[in-house]
Amino acid sequence: MKEAIKWTLNRMPKSDDKQLSIMSLSNVAKARFFHSSFPQYSITPLDQLDGMAKYLGLGGLYVKNEARRFGLNAFKVLGGSFAMGRYIAKEMDRDVSEMTYEYLTSEAFRREFGQATFFTATDGNHGRGVAWAANKLGQKAVVHMPKGSSQPRFDNIAKEGAQVTIEEVNYDDCVRMAAAEAEQTEHGVIVQDTAWEGYEEIPTWIMQGYGTMASESAEQLRQIGTNRPTHVFIQAGVGSLAGAVVGYYTNLFPHDPPKFIVMEAQAADCLYQGALAGDGSPRVVDGDLQTIMAGLACGEPNIISWDILRNHAAAFVSCPDWVSARGMRMLAVPVKGDPKVISGESGAVGMGLIAALMETDEYKELRDAIGLDRYSQVLMFSTEGNTDPLKFRKVIWDGEYATV
Repeated sequence: MKEAIKWTLNRMPKSDDKQLSIMSLSNVAKARFFHSSFPQYSITPLDQLDGMAKYLGLGGLYVKNEARRFGLNAFKVLGGSFAMGRYIAKEMDRDVSEMTYEYLTSEAFRREFGQATFFTATDGNHGRGVAWAANKLGQKAVVHMPKGSSQPRFDNIAKEGAQVTIEEVNYDDCVRMAAAEAEQTEHGVIVQDTAWEGYEEIPTWIMQGYGTMASESAEQLRQIGTNRPTHVFIQAGVGSLAGAVVGYYTNLFPHDPPKFIVMEAQAADCLYQGALAGDGSPRVVDGDLQTIMAGLACGEPNIISWDILRNHAAAFVSCPDWVSARGMRMLAVPVKGDPKVISGESGAVGMGLIAALMETDEYKELRDAIGLDRYSQVLMFSTEGNTDPLKFRKVIWDGEYATV
């Protein structure tokens, strides 16, 4: 018998919402300008799944496909690279608009700034992004991965010239390790999207970097005649991506925002647990956090992002691994006429959940509560492609995490 999806509507008391301005349209525009200065930059596709929408009984279904982002197979590089740009700008007492790729790779910059060492903890995609950006910009990177991390992800980070290790501890402990090492290193800085008391600036920059993806998606929807999505399904680990997307779209449509559904891996559902408690305070989940959704295996929420989510998310959903596996299969083997989307374990959970809500009445209460129906224009984010080939094959070919 497959495990049930757990969910709760957001009934938390509102805060003063002072973090929403982090994702203002002008802040996101700065991030997008920064990214567009990289020669490797191009806008990733927004795949329109008309056949799937019709099959499920939706008005429209759109998948922002991050498999081609900077050639790195995942969206994460957007956050790490922009945080580096902002950090360097601050150290040099300059504006980030001056931190173009051309300048950051110049001899003049090398003479003026020298070299910093960027430390981070990762399950794979974030660390690869930080390592890639450090490599391109002539900086150093040190990356720690939690136990159980996959060899292909380790190898991809090492290829970028970073010093990388797999530790015998979970993700949150790796974050603490990276932070301690950064503190003891000259010109050392930790680049992490987990915010805690006293470490808030860099996570906000990472969130703004993720805003580039949200901004592109809004523009692409307008180009195909969908002015505003009615629903946005967004996955969460520490919640930085979710806070970034929710924050951006709330600022874009302040009077009529979409309904936001935040999804987590059941083994690491700290945001869901906070929403379930209902008092507005974040909750922490500990233990091994074992899930195929490695990118979402984080038990301690980003407190900045949490503030945005508690004010603006409609529902929080805790998803067993089969939800993601089914989503991977549905995207990889599409309805006739739809584009094929190669989506990894952390990227496909939205597809699996949307299907579960629409195909049976088991989750009718949640479907009705968020108003998901044949008029809905639904946006989801496939945040990674095939980043763990062995696991991908087991799910797609061998039917791992079956749904019957």
